[in-house]
Amino acid sequence: MIKKGDKKIIRGWVFYDWANSVYNLVISSAIFPIFYNAITTERYLAEYNTTHNLNLEELPEGVHVMVNFFGTELSPSVLMSFVLSASFLVVSFLSPMLSGVADFSGNKKRFMQFFCYLGALSCISLYWFGDVPIEVGMLSIFLASIGFWNSLVFYNAYLPEIAEPKDHDRVSARGFSMGYFGSMILLVICLAIIMGISPKYTSLCFVLVGLWWIGFSRITYKVLPNNVYGKKKEKGILWKGFKELKLVFEEFKKIKRLKRYLSAFFFFNTGVQTVMLMAVLYASREIFVGEYEAAGQAGLIIAILLIQILGAAGAFLLSRLSGIIGNLKSLIIVVAFWVPLCVAAYFLTTPFQFYFLAAGVGLVMGGVQALSRSTYSKFLPETKDHASYFSFYDVTEKVGIVFGTFFFGFMEYVTGDIRASILSVVFFFCVGLILLFFVPNEDSKRKRGKQIDQPAIA
Repeated sequence: MIKKGDKKIIRGWVFYDWANSVYNLVISSAIFPIFYNAITTERYLAEYNTTHNLNLEELPEGVHVMVNFFGTELSPSVLMSFVLSASFLVVSFLSPMLSGVADFSGNKKRFMQFFCYLGALSCISLYWFGDVPIEVGMLSIFLASIGFWNSLVFYNAYLPEIAEPKDHDRVSARGFSMGYFGSMILLVICLAIIMGISPKYTSLCFVLVGLWWIGFSRITYKVLPNNVYGKKKEKGILWKGFKELKLVFEEFKKIKRLKRYLSAFFFFNTGVQTVMLMAVLYASREIFVGEYEAAGQAGLIIAILLIQILGAAGAFLLSRLSGIIGNLKSLIIVVAFWVPLCVAAYFLTTPFQFYFLAAGVGLVMGGVQALSRSTYSKFLPETKDHASYFSFYDVTEKVGIVFGTFFFGFMEYVTGDIRASILSVVFFFCVGLILLFFVPNEDSKRKRGKQIDQPAIA
């Protein structure tokens, strides 16, 4: 058994955020999207020059970059959104199945390690992205996404086992803050390589991400036990894992607070994750172009660093706010802030406006992620099946991202305008905000001494 509140174990758990957040920053948000945009543009320009027997350094006005993916012509941003959607679909299928097995066998840490190494090695393989066919390169992105997100399901499931409910907000926020700071350090190292040595070494950054992720995760694996409840190995573990998941699902259906919270979480977190995954591609296509193109890479990196710094501060501030007014009211406030931010994004035209918006996004991004995780862990019943319960949280998150990234790409595909994709993000935040008002409030229930769920905002 893990002794809840053990500082050594909590420090080790928090360090996994430090280890894996470099994927989110360098691969999902900062370096790789810019690298991806440059590689696809370079390839299309070469094909265009060959086809038209020209020798142009840039595409003529009105000609848009397209990639040929298994015979289908797509814009780079549409292709990226579709590949990410497919990866989250796989994660949504795998995580509940594997979490049932993990809970039944007690092998939570082993599953976490497997997906950690899958994600890290896939990041390293991006070193060759510019030298292989686009279909092979996108496979690395596909597998890296699966590794990162599936490892988190088992990582998150440790939270209710290592910390008391009263400490969940603080420990969760500490993890996100560590992740923001750790990833910023590696991003600065990558920038020193790209700008201080040569941009041609950009792909070396993807190798550093994998090594960083594997190396620092060893600190976590040294202190987290593998079989917390001492479960014995048995035959037919896959089938029994499914039965374990079915039992948890039956219990889950009886808890109104969890069901309503996950309904709201599905929508507002879909908005959050879509912004995180697609913001840089959006900015590179719509903001840092024309007269602002020269400031493109440096400008985007500055904005992302701003988001990271303020994200760490936002996670800390929101954990303090939740201690004063409660988790649900804090989430309502922070989700409400997202709506005008996304509306403003639709009208952005200059880098200065983008920096100002990035500051706002940073303040609410870290806070909403940390508080979402800790709120769910607080709502869980007394149980030993934390991985199974967190698989429902994880599936809700990943299916939401499938919808978010798909509709982001689909809106551009249909309209031919990536700005139209912003409208789908606004929709997700608005629906999530409304549903949060219908989540039963734990504090109201305790104060009135009743077993009847009360509305979140009376």
